[in-house]
Amino acid sequence: MIYLDNAATTFPKPRSVSVAFNNAVRLYGGNPGRSSHYLSRQAARIVYETREEIASLFDGQPESVVFTLNATYALNIAINALRKKNGLVLISNFEHNAVLRPVAYGGEYEVFDASGSDDEVITAFTSALAFKPSLVVCNHISNLCGKVLPVERIGKICHDNRIPFIIDASQSAGRRCLSLRETYADAICAPGHKGLYGAQGSGFVIFADKYREGASELFPFVHGGNGVNSLEQFMPDFLPERFEGGTLPTPAIAALCAGIGEVKRITVPNIEYLENALGRRLTEGLSVIRGVTVYGNYGGGTVLFNVDGQSSENVARQLDDNGICVRSGYHCCPLGHRTLNTPQGGAVRASVSVFNTKYDIDRLLTVLNKK
Repeated sequence: MIYLDNAATTFPKPRSVSVAFNNAVRLYGGNPGRSSHYLSRQAARIVYETREEIASLFDGQPESVVFTLNATYALNIAINALRKKNGLVLISNFEHNAVLRPVAYGGEYEVFDASGSDDEVITAFTSALAFKPSLVVCNHISNLCGKVLPVERIGKICHDNRIPFIIDASQSAGRRCLSLRETYADAICAPGHKGLYGAQGSGFVIFADKYREGASELFPFVHGGNGVNSLEQFMPDFLPERFEGGTLPTPAIAALCAGIGEVKRITVPNIEYLENALGRRLTEGLSVIRGVTVYGNYGGGTVLFNVDGQSSENVARQLDDNGICVRSGYHCCPLGHRTLNTPQGGAVRASVSVFNTKYDIDRLLTVLNKK
């Protein structure tokens, strides 16, 4: 089997990830932060070690890492915490539904065009500040076509205008270097199960250092017990406990810790180089196949395309019949599909990881060439 659906979740996972997950279940299955016995302490240890690993990867502090089930929950937490009541939110035209839906549900929003060059994106973004947003949310890399947004420049503009800034790093965590400080981000949200190679059921928000204390002004998304200040009626006013209600998924967190270890072993620059090389090979190969349309052609390891006269679903099914896993449809990104002007039914998405090979790409191209 050839797996090219890594934008949805990476597969295969490194062996260390499954070992860490199994060890958490078998060897220290206590509830972290709830008891003083050995198993609870061991669970709490791996939870904190994972906070440290995430913090080092994103240039933040361990206490500012809030664990979630996935990036969608992370984005909901950050958006609800940082948006002002009745305030307008500004987003890009490549945002996933994990951004679009909570923003649309919570109030007014506007969209800026992020389809051009970095300078054109900044011009469009700066112009959109006329809407007077109280919050800006955008992805680092599009899940649809690999478009990379200039988040450092966007963040600096937000900082200068005192506008909170949230980055959706769902496609860039583990694949691109990303710093809270260099982007002036107030929060970075990411899943554990994509470029960080962790298990499904893991994700996180890492807030900027300024929110570590005095987080009482941030609206908590979940209310409940977390082993801290149990006699008080309301959630604690400090991170991370203000946003962590209920039992944490310790096995998934342990797997994430191991996954980040693999990212650091390979190194983010090497991962970026290898995935970009495979993405270029795929894009160049598709561009010479008659009847194939590639959308965006933004580089990177995520490529969106269609075959003339066939639905994206049918193409994906035929590839699956040949042992190749891709994704068809709208990929939870209606804004991006409108931006790229894809047809009804969406498009086929192939997305690589560092564990793919040239053979995987060439096999997909060979199957498509026979159609």
